[in-house]
Amino acid sequence: MTSKPFHFKEFTIYQDKTAMKIGTDGVLLGAWCKVAKNVDTILDIGSGTGVIGLMMAQKSNAFTIDAVEIDANAYEQTVGNFEASDWADRLFCYHSDFTDFADEISEEEESYDLVISNPPFYSENFETDNDSRNKARFTSSLSFEDLLKGVSMILKDDGRFSTIIPKKEEASFIELANKKGLYVNRICHVKGNETIAVKRSLLEFSFHQSAIDVHELIIETERHKYTEAYISLTNEFYLKM
Repeated sequence: MTSKPFHFKEFTIYQDKTAMKIGTDGVLLGAWCKVAKNVDTILDIGSGTGVIGLMMAQKSNAFTIDAVEIDANAYEQTVGNFEASDWADRLFCYHSDFTDFADEISEEEESYDLVISNPPFYSENFETDNDSRNKARFTSSLSFEDLLKGVSMILKDDGRFSTIIPKKEEASFIELANKKGLYVNRICHVKGNETIAVKRSLLEFSFHQSAIDVHELIIETERHKYTEAYISLTNEFYLKM
């Protein structure tokens, strides 16, 4: 996977220090996530390169956009990308385990209008010899249970939580969220193309139950030929869309 800088329309992501490079999941989540006009505080859990935080800075007027990242190299990468952007004064990354971070934020009685996470989701059975990649992509570093517990502690009463997970984990993830008082309000099922099964679920939660808005997104009609829906969703970010 390339370590070359990835150029978006309004910012550039350097990815030479972090194990996880720019991928479709993170960009999809950042593009799909709704940001209300009155959102003032945003948190990205597991920042990686910092791409989601930067997307939030581009698409919102939020005064505070925080990120939290446990891996030292990814933390340094995020900080560098934040500082090189036009929105450095609104972006800040914490080098911390999310569970500790959530405990501290909760103790200080602080909270966020919007929380976003492209979380680790492969089990220990598939771990590699790359410790940084394991931290970024495997549930041993942050379980769904701990993720949802922390989110429920630091999300404002009228806040929103958006995430992307494998479709096969959707039902159990929603059940875990319900136990924390979080209810799914929007779902988008993502397919690579028309002929294959749904691979990812984009989910939006709040503390309030409502009718669930369910949609499907197909990325390509054929290799490197993108659907109008995908282009429309990502056009303000991708350089060549």
